Amino acid sequence: MEKIPLVRKQYLTTYVFVTSLFMLWGIALSMGDVLNRHFQKVLHISLAESGLVQFSLFGAYAVMGIPAGWVMKKHGYKNGVLVGLCLYATGAFLFIPAAAAESFTFFRIALFVLACGLATLEAVAHPFSAALGDEERSEQRINLSQTFNAVGTMIGPMLGGFFILRAALTGDIQQDLFSVKILYAAIGLVVLLIAFTFWFVKVPSVQLPVDNSTRGYKELFKINHFKWAAITQFFNVAAQGGTWAFFINYAVKHMPNMSDEAASYYFTVSMAMMLLGRMVGTYLINFIAPNKLLAMFATGSICFCVAISQHQGWFSFACLIGLQFTFSIMFPTIFGLGLRNLGDLREKAASIIVMGVVGGAVFPPIMGWVADRHGVANAYLLPIICYLVILLFGLRLYKADSQKT
Repeated sequence: MEKIPLVRKQYLTTYVFVTSLFMLWGIALSMGDVLNRHFQKVLHISLAESGLVQFSLFGAYAVMGIPAGWVMKKHGYKNGVLVGLCLYATGAFLFIPAAAAESFTFFRIALFVLACGLATLEAVAHPFSAALGDEERSEQRINLSQTFNAVGTMIGPMLGGFFILRAALTGDIQQDLFSVKILYAAIGLVVLLIAFTFWFVKVPSVQLPVDNSTRGYKELFKINHFKWAAITQFFNVAAQGGTWAFFINYAVKHMPNMSDEAASYYFTVSMAMMLLGRMVGTYLINFIAPNKLLAMFATGSICFCVAISQHQGWFSFACLIGLQFTFSIMFPTIFGLGLRNLGDLREKAASIIVMGVVGGAVFPPIMGWVADRHGVANAYLLPIICYLVILLFGLRLYKADSQKT
């Protein structure tokens, strides 16, 4: 029996481009954690307040999920990508007046607009990637695309560490925010150039499922495995957002003589572990059912969180780095399992599952509140709740409710 190809030959070039988009939002999201630490020192905000950086980034997903799905369904994948890139660039350019105003609130508005672009790109790119081959290998296809998202998450803290955290604080807010302003202006120009170029590129169209007017969100929410995927994605990104938000704080607090810049580079190492995890996970899905692999990685994450909370020097810090390996496959695997057997409801489902990313907005302020009162190490016990939900989804709740589709 001939093996089913991962990507249909006629869509290979398109798949390469779509996969490159995953890297763009990886850069933006991981740089948010560098901003988290920088704003603590420059704008003199607490850990709980700094968690509002993630609230602004991930909160946009709750706002843009359904509109992004509507744009994709009404105007196609390509136009959805263009809208996402333009919003991304606009948010980056808003960092210039935000720095001039020296306002944490203005920075959060800029991050929110930028993240509306990220949410749009994610809502489009995941079903786009899933559509470029046989549905039986959709989870593996999305996992491969997400591997390049991990590359982006490595680039983000490297850029932030070198251009933002490397400079010694002068006490002059304008001077200390100058590097932030310049870096995001450059990012905005690059993203705008990508959008301008893509406007003229002829991308082979992928046929979206025919929209059946009798099947809408009401019917979608009758499908159990989709509902549990959306809920599980909320908890997954909640754990991810909290883990990333306080990585640098944990390193500086519990590792001897660790500077902010050095911690940001260790954050890059942890993102390399996520890249490795996605590569390994993409390979293992050839032999292990996606839901079983998800359950295995969730169990590993729980063990790591317990070890991190004990703050036992390099051992616990190594577990914090290793945690990125075990949650590496969770987002794409949950996404792929949630889209199974949905047919013409797939794009609507993608927009709802993307909205689950709002979990990353809710959890960091809570972890920051615990960290302010009980220490940053103890705050890392909270993600265990999230990983227990993911474990349950992988063991029981993933099962496709095919009779309703």
